[in-house]
Amino acid sequence: MDQFEGLRWFKSRASGSGGCVEVAHLPEGGVAVRDTKDRSKAPHVYTRHEWEAFLIGAKNGEFDLPA
Repeated sequence: MDQFEGLRWFKSRASGSGGCVEVAHLPEGGVAVRDTKDRSKAPHVYTRHEWEAFLIGAKNGEFDLPA
């Protein structure tokens, strides 16, 4: 059985058409991230700590493109 079967996948309301990602919260507390354009590819899986560190970095502008 697919470990990602039955998960609730969602994407940002700010997403347009095209290159978006979907996120699902895993039962053990981690997060899975997949490409909406090619759902046949395996999702990337992150622990809760890794995901929280990413979100903090994104909110702090650590991944913003250079001006």
